[in-house]
Amino acid sequence: MVKISEFQIKDVVNVSDGKRLGNIGDIEINLTTGKIDAVVISGSGRVLGFFGKDEDVVIPWKNIIKIGQDVILVRYKGSEERLSSETED
Repeated sequence: MVKISEFQIKDVVNVSDGKRLGNIGDIEINLTTGKIDAVVISGSGRVLGFFGKDEDVVIPWKNIIKIGQDVILVRYKGSEERLSSETED
């Protein structure tokens, strides 16, 4: 059994590009089935005077590949789109 607090300290890494996505800030639970539907990685605050937050990253439970001692490996394809839009700003 794994506690939510143990989930939150693990780094979430995208296996598609090896990038660290962040840490889990929240989970989505299906109240009908009682199962976890997704994990939410909270958007980090912007730097250098830009106020606001990046959008949260929602990873469906089926896209979690492996939960290790220190990291959670996920398959997430949206990181390329997010990174390219950040460089255009």
